[in-house]
Amino acid sequence: MSGSEPPVVLIVEDEPDVAETYNLWLQDEYEVRMAESGSEALECLDDSVDVVLLDRMMPGLSGDEVLERIRESDSNCRVAMVTAVEPDFDILEMGFDSYLTKPIRSNELHETVSNLLERSTYDDLLQEYYSLVEKQATLEATKSHAELAESEEYQQLSSRVDALNDDLSDTLGGVEDDEDFIATLRELSNGDEH
Repeated sequence: MSGSEPPVVLIVEDEPDVAETYNLWLQDEYEVRMAESGSEALECLDDSVDVVLLDRMMPGLSGDEVLERIRESDSNCRVAMVTAVEPDFDILEMGFDSYLTKPIRSNELHETVSNLLERSTYDDLLQEYYSLVEKQATLEATKSHAELAESEEYQQLSSRVDALNDDLSDTLGGVEDDEDFIATLRELSNGDEH
């Protein structure tokens, strides 16, 4: 993200009406680029792209494959999967930062882009923490307690989230709860000392 220029959001969506809707919602605040396929998305991706809104199911190069290529590249952009695909435990292997299930609303899309832009200013440990918390929340919203309890992958994810939370709390001076944790992060990102 650079100085006074608006952040750049790349919409990757093979349904033109859906892509145009997202564009209309975001164009007043961001520089929006649109790609109708995975291949076109990779052509549009450069260092100036801050956030990618990536459809998971596309003909040809799928969103999953595009995500892999983005993560293999030098790009530091944040990626939100925007999809009708019900999340399963396979998302634990994916390198996205946020997961939105269609249909989505304007305020949900705005909030996601804003959160991802804010997160791009955090260090790697914080970015990993928030990425894992997103996956945990996504699975908890779609899976039953029994399914979560039976999933070894989910248990490992939860353990990693807890460990990162402890590490970050120690780093940030022993914050007591999520509200305190978030307030401390905001102070740090504003350049204040805790």
